[in-house]
Amino acid sequence: MRLSRSEVETFDHVGRVEEAVRFGPGAQFVYAMERTPDGALSARLEGALVTVSIPAALADSWCRTEQVGLEADQPTGDGQTLRILIEKDFTCLKTRSGEDESDAFPNPHDHC
Repeated sequence: MRLSRSEVETFDHVGRVEEAVRFGPGAQFVYAMERTPDGALSARLEGALVTVSIPAALADSWCRTEQVGLEADQPTGDGQTLRILIEKDFTCLKTRSGEDESDAFPNPHDHC
């Protein structure tokens, strides 16, 4: 998941952000991120909803510092591993037509 500045701010204050991808009438895929009191960075799938849970201490540190991302490997129980990656969305180094970057974090590699 890649979050904009306003999404990180909402997550920091509310403890949850959610977005839906609509595939037509009555069909959507929802992904969410939620702060939990403790535990580990983890993900779960319930129907068409993927929820990534982040322990409060880890979430607070990520939201309130310049830390770029959070990552974890979660065993799936069938010998496979789910890679979880949460990142702050940065502006692109090269301008892309049609790309709205007004809510992106400043790119740390942009030294202009």
